[in-house]
Amino acid sequence: MLHYSIVKHASSEEWVTFIHGAGGSSSIWYKQLRSFSSKYNVLLVDLRGHGKSKQPSYANLKRYTFNTIGDDVIDVLDHLQLKESHFVGISLGTIIIREIAERYPERVRSMIMGGAVMKLNLKGQVLMRIADLVKSVIPYLVLYKLLAFIIMPRKTHKESRNLFVKEAKKLYQKEFKRWFTLIAEVNGLLSFFRFKDSGIPTLYIMGEEDHMFLPSISKLVENHVTAELFVIPSCGHVVNVEQPKIFNDKSVSWLMNN
Repeated sequence: MLHYSIVKHASSEEWVTFIHGAGGSSSIWYKQLRSFSSKYNVLLVDLRGHGKSKQPSYANLKRYTFNTIGDDVIDVLDHLQLKESHFVGISLGTIIIREIAERYPERVRSMIMGGAVMKLNLKGQVLMRIADLVKSVIPYLVLYKLLAFIIMPRKTHKESRNLFVKEAKKLYQKEFKRWFTLIAEVNGLLSFFRFKDSGIPTLYIMGEEDHMFLPSISKLVENHVTAELFVIPSCGHVVNVEQPKIFNDKSVSWLMNN
């Protein structure tokens, strides 16, 4: 089972589950804990191969699927006997949440998608394909630093870049390759998610400077009745780190009304 931690609320029966992105861990939510735990029970998970979720059995696997990663999260909810939860995700974590919502809609009360990835633009697709081809010859940390800089290029994004690179250093080379292969092949799944409205209340929180992913989310919310978009000015991809107060205030306020 995945490593997880919980923060119980004295009276609330509602839960919020946080899902980090590739190369991260549950520690990236440290700026959210106080705000969310003041209103809800909080569940933090480390995805397989990340943080403290490093089981020997993963080493024998050549590849992952979003189904198996989603099932990892559901296993934790089952273990804690949680019938449903609100979900909050960042970056790749938003894909995992959307995949869970597709197969287990009764378990997902609402979704908050920070720095959501629902389409790789042409530049992103080309870069991912090139990176996928050279991942066996270039040290993974060099590759990760390059991708982090492409996604978060500005000086104001430095804290986010540094945090993600710091967490990525804790990954093993083979683990990085498994996740990288998963991401490189995700475009077909994302196309389906863009086409189909989940029917679950969804708030997308995007940075104004998230040049790779904001355009596709802006188009998506025009066609999904249950989705809405909130854009944070002067902010990049990792919205919960770069603008935590705005992210927290908007998220908690929205949750209390959904």
